[in-house]
Amino acid sequence: MPQSNIDTSSQFKHDMLADFDADEFARQEFVKSFKLHLATTISPGNKAVYETKVVPQIKEETGKEPQDRFQIKKKMEQQQPYQFWSSLQRSSQEMMWKSVQLPVERQWKELLDASSEASSDYSTLELDPDLEIPKYHSAVDIHCMPGAYHTEQTENDVAAGAIYDRAVYIYAMGRMGPYNDDIGASTVAWLKTNFPDLKPKRILDLGCSVGHSTVPYLDAYPDAEVYGIDVGAPVLRYAHARAESMGKKIHFSQQNAEKTNFPDGHFDLIVSHILVHETSKKAFKNIAKECHRLLSKGGIMAHTETPPYKDMPLFDEFMMDWDTYYNNEPFWGGSHLIEPKQVAEEFGFDVDSVFEAMAPSAFEAGEKDQTKLLQCGDFAGAGVWYVYGMQK
Repeated sequence: MPQSNIDTSSQFKHDMLADFDADEFARQEFVKSFKLHLATTISPGNKAVYETKVVPQIKEETGKEPQDRFQIKKKMEQQQPYQFWSSLQRSSQEMMWKSVQLPVERQWKELLDASSEASSDYSTLELDPDLEIPKYHSAVDIHCMPGAYHTEQTENDVAAGAIYDRAVYIYAMGRMGPYNDDIGASTVAWLKTNFPDLKPKRILDLGCSVGHSTVPYLDAYPDAEVYGIDVGAPVLRYAHARAESMGKKIHFSQQNAEKTNFPDGHFDLIVSHILVHETSKKAFKNIAKECHRLLSKGGIMAHTETPPYKDMPLFDEFMMDWDTYYNNEPFWGGSHLIEPKQVAEEFGFDVDSVFEAMAPSAFEAGEKDQTKLLQCGDFAGAGVWYVYGMQK
């Protein structure tokens, strides 16, 4: 496998990252290995079942090839090999979160103290205790993360941020880089190549969580003011303390991307990273409308997600759609059907400026054998990210 110039052998140890003892580390390593085993050894059997059993069944019953992912889903869910894989896949998610929860719980007080003692020499933090958490977040534990991004067990809690930071590294098996910043770094690299004259004065990262993907924009555009917003106070407290320990000047605030308190035309670049699939169809329309209001003339809106369903083989589309039903991602499927030109037309963007691209991973470019390694989840397209957007 091609060697990256980024050391992904271990996660970067900043002041907020929870420690783990030998037993905790072994448990996390088991989860990583288990996920890899499912992806490389168990999951490929689904396609064999599809080709040898499901396709013939559908053709015999309808006289046609499979027509859509829903038809495939109905038949595949009757197959024991798929049931077996699906059950293990869900279990691997729950095991992953638990393997991180335990060391975070053990160090809860230390993490709270570290966050409360964090200065504001670099980054800033503004929280809104009256902010209403949208129902599309509060109704489910998104991607099976207990309590999702917003739940607080105590005053000034940061547990959600600490859990998310470590779990993402385990989930991606280190392939997001030591800073977990592959999505942001990949998007930045694509923007730098395709918009070389872009020199934003202010940048906004929507749904920034702990700031993984926010930091690359500060590094790429050092003269810009960088802002990150999220609805979850625990992840933002963690993001602020993390940025402080890294010496990164980012302005974090607790806001809903559907309606922010920033003035009109305040930003030259607005981005998001795997945010859209965690918002409802109605919410995304509100976000697009808000982005148009917030962008300066000629400003760019760019969203980064896993590859869309269009032009995807039906079986791959079906496998990608697993998260919609079994990983607490109810808006996953719909988000992969968004047509950027329709968004531009509806909300007043320049239709001719619409762009869609598959941006290679900043850390795994060229690792072709990895691009379809995982066949469901946020990293189903590991090795390439779908970047789409438009200009005002």
